[in-house]
Amino acid sequence: MDIYAILNQIDSFVWGPAMIVLLLGSHLFLTVRTGCIQRMLPMAIKMSFKGGKSEDGTGDISNFGALATALAATIGTGSIVGVATAILAGGPGAVFWMWITGIFGIATKYVEVYASVRYRVKDHAGNMLGGAMYVWERAFKREDGSVPGWAKLGAVAFAGFAVIATIGTGSAVQASAISGIVTSSYPFIPAWAVAVVIVVAVALVIFGGVRTISNVCEKLVPIMAVAYAGGCLIILALNWAVLGQTIGLILECAFTAKAAFGGAVGSGIMVALQFGCARGLFSNESGLGSAPIVAAAAKTKNPAEQAVIAMTGTFWSTVVICLLTGLVLVSTMICNPDIQAEILANPSIFTGSALASAAFSQIPFIGTPILVIGMVSFAYSTIIGWSYYGNRCATYLFGKKAITPYHVVYVAVAFLGAMGVGDVVWLVSDIGNALMAIPNIIACLLLSGLIAKETKHYIYDGNLEEEFDEEIPVIESK
Repeated sequence: MDIYAILNQIDSFVWGPAMIVLLLGSHLFLTVRTGCIQRMLPMAIKMSFKGGKSEDGTGDISNFGALATALAATIGTGSIVGVATAILAGGPGAVFWMWITGIFGIATKYVEVYASVRYRVKDHAGNMLGGAMYVWERAFKREDGSVPGWAKLGAVAFAGFAVIATIGTGSAVQASAISGIVTSSYPFIPAWAVAVVIVVAVALVIFGGVRTISNVCEKLVPIMAVAYAGGCLIILALNWAVLGQTIGLILECAFTAKAAFGGAVGSGIMVALQFGCARGLFSNESGLGSAPIVAAAAKTKNPAEQAVIAMTGTFWSTVVICLLTGLVLVSTMICNPDIQAEILANPSIFTGSALASAAFSQIPFIGTPILVIGMVSFAYSTIIGWSYYGNRCATYLFGKKAITPYHVVYVAVAFLGAMGVGDVVWLVSDIGNALMAIPNIIACLLLSGLIAKETKHYIYDGNLEEEFDEEIPVIESK
């Protein structure tokens, strides 16, 4: 058995039922523990658009900048191809379970961001540092200030797996997606030219640090998300006649063993549940611990303020964007039997990207441009967003001297990914993606009681404007 086959088996195992149970179970538990924080979503959305741009509080970037950067990293190819893959493997019912995963994942996003902001630190230059690695070190330290070995292990494990995940998931895979969609749509453009453009566009942003990244994301994310959502709504308007049938089919396939589209896709309730949850979890990143890293840099009065703003990221990425994509794909397949026939003819080679391309191309004039622009902008934003995550984790492990080498490797891997080299890198990083979630989720569960108590004080008792009075410690820079 070759290394690719071994990694593929490991990847299937770590993203299997056990991981889904861990993440989805945590979503449900933390929803109850936080008093169903999802009910504060209208307030959170209002804050993200208004108060989220405030310069109040301690931090490096605005509330909205932190949210935009996290959304840039979250709304990626999973929001398009990931949804298509879920439908192809689990049937239309997977769209429902993906949506449910997003709803409950809002609570986990809130808790992990709360913990990251509450236990953030700063270096001697005043830059904010946060993430699960610092949560483990500060939340569980002994009275004498020392960090227990098990807590240090949790911190190092998270940071190490995160560095691996960022290089593949954030760089190689997204660059490959950009190159693939551009070269397939415009065959006269060579892959190496796309690779060079990606490297230059990424390097110009990520070497500027978190402020440059957040500034770019603040401008890019709203435009790309609104443009893509608008395009999807136009397609749904064209498919209006079958929209009721589409919703009915999604709900029916979510709760029955119905095989949709002449048996082309769908294998029962459990398969729909598995693939819907897995793709939903991958898309919104709730529980992975990625978004809290940049949230810790936000200017905020207290942890709850940034946490409620950050939790809207899961709402936008999965509850809105992924749902729109799912409705577009399923309704277009209903309207176009040719796509169903193609899946039936090539069941073993028909991929999620092929389904997305086939579905969007059925829409005259606007279908393919929407897909191309959406894929390129989503993938590019993910590349620059995840670069910051890896940067912070590499700094934690190896000190400031690791930042430049990490960035060099990051853009080099993006070049290789765009050239079609990176299947093994993708598998290794996907495994790292799953494994980084484990120490992050454990920390969230252990701190859930404290966070629930403080959430009551800040949010439910109406003290969201109160300043968090604990001093942010300065760490020794390595």
